[in-house]
Amino acid sequence: MPKKIRVSVILPTFNEAGNIIDLVEDLIHYLSQKRMSFEIIVVDDDSPDKTGILARKYFTKNHEVRVIIRKKDKGLANSIRTGIEAAVGEMVVVMDTDFNHEPRVVPRLVEKCQKYDLVIGSRFIPGGGMADKKRELLSKIYNKYLIQPILQSPVSDNLSGFFAMKYEKLSKLEFDKIFYGYGDYFIRLIYYSVAKKYKLTEVPSFYIERTYGQSKSKFLQMFQDYVYSAIKLRLNK
Repeated sequence: MPKKIRVSVILPTFNEAGNIIDLVEDLIHYLSQKRMSFEIIVVDDDSPDKTGILARKYFTKNHEVRVIIRKKDKGLANSIRTGIEAAVGEMVVVMDTDFNHEPRVVPRLVEKCQKYDLVIGSRFIPGGGMADKKRELLSKIYNKYLIQPILQSPVSDNLSGFFAMKYEKLSKLEFDKIFYGYGDYFIRLIYYSVAKKYKLTEVPSFYIERTYGQSKSKFLQMFQDYVYSAIKLRLNK
């Protein structure tokens, strides 16, 4: 049996070679500062820019960092599922690897997760926000007037993708119903967590501008897909 640790941080990556080393080092710094036992799992979809190979080589002597390079069934939600299934932490943290999700917030998510089952890093509560104000306004309107009413969700940021969750609670959800597609997996994660009557809360998260690489999000297609996912969940209810 592997030694039980406090938190597993899962980093799904694709073409993030310019960010991954700094991100992992920042996570190590902030988690060590709080004296948390942890592992960091980089799950790379065989990036053309060799993100996974770079991380594996750089952290080869650091046993707190594991790198998984996936050759098939690629995609964000599948990568996250792979990381969760490999995790041994009592709590699981999932975050983006482009520095949209700030590493310094991770210990706060973990600490809050002692009293809650699912803790979400939210842009739309006091203290949260986005450096890109136009995108922030559009995302806020989309969440508040489309996703939230359709799902009747208690969460203000249903598209965050930045969260901590007790592994015990996460493992009781049906992964096949949640982890497919792109960021819409997070809508389903919230929906099924609420259905299980899990305790949810949000902490502020501020999205800074990307400094390396290009966003993989295609916003119009993404917004259409997410509304479809929300409507499908509501109708199936």
